[in-house]
Amino acid sequence: MDTYVFKDSSQKDLLNFTGTIPVNYQGNTYNIPIRFWILDSHPFAPPICFLKPTANMGISVGKHVDAQGRIYLPYLQNWSHPKSIITGLISEMIIKFQEELPLYSLSSAAETQQVELLAYISKITQGISDMNSKNQEKSVNKITVVGSGELGIACVLAILAKGVADKVVLIDFSEGTKGGAMDIDIFELQNVEISKDLSASWNSKVVIFTVNSLGNSHTYLDVVQNNVDMFKELVPALGHYSPQSVILVASQPVEIMTYAAWKLSAFPENQVIGIGCNLDSKRFQYILTNVLKAQSSGNEMWIIGEQGEDKVPTWSNQEEAVAPDFWVQMSNRDIIT
Repeated sequence: MDTYVFKDSSQKDLLNFTGTIPVNYQGNTYNIPIRFWILDSHPFAPPICFLKPTANMGISVGKHVDAQGRIYLPYLQNWSHPKSIITGLISEMIIKFQEELPLYSLSSAAETQQVELLAYISKITQGISDMNSKNQEKSVNKITVVGSGELGIACVLAILAKGVADKVVLIDFSEGTKGGAMDIDIFELQNVEISKDLSASWNSKVVIFTVNSLGNSHTYLDVVQNNVDMFKELVPALGHYSPQSVILVASQPVEIMTYAAWKLSAFPENQVIGIGCNLDSKRFQYILTNVLKAQSSGNEMWIIGEQGEDKVPTWSNQEEAVAPDFWVQMSNRDIIT
């Protein structure tokens, strides 16, 4: 048991083990040192995986490894008990490392710097990667939407309709024909990629979180811990793949999830934004001006406060702006859904 430090600075004693895996690369076999941290929720949650380079080894930053040696693989992102097991994870790790070797041998002059880096890694376990991949993609205006529920699909369609992105990636966690990703896939849109692999988000300008684990629960507050646990797996990986992106959080409860995304990503404050009550405000404005025929531009009508039952509608000059039967219609309508 050793102490593991998460990106939000919380600490926990976790079971961990180290070893090497044989990787055949360009005709040579290399023994790649790795370390697995086992969470309390294992086997339902995947292990946290790192390279464990020696002083004469350097880390090759790429799609599957960040500057501190944390390993990101589709097998980890799609972990599902009881199908997913450690041996299967190791098998995929070997396959991916055969495509791109994650470590290289340092010259003698560089070994001192590597010793300092290893000491840093051992203290904080994780960190912010400010190094770019050796094989960067050509810069495109890419937006990634995480979650293929109704809100996720609506985001994709809105982005396409407004033409604000060269490419849209939809991260789909649904199984079979569940979710709305199939409907998007039917049209075979050339600038839309549907994937379960988080690395498909590589170099996104914006990453939009719409994923939730509401299930049969009555409110989002009932599942806030489940959503935070889900973010612990998603946010560091997506932050690694797109370190310069802006994270837009629409997952509920949005205030809590935005804070969690900020802490877990280690991004600056201006790179993590929650939607707040903006969507509800737009709905409110639409109902007042288009359904209830209020004589107003709608720009001064807002829903404010915390998401949930504590939200409050507010607008200016309401007495002068409303139609004669406005209050009757208002009392018979559930404005906020």
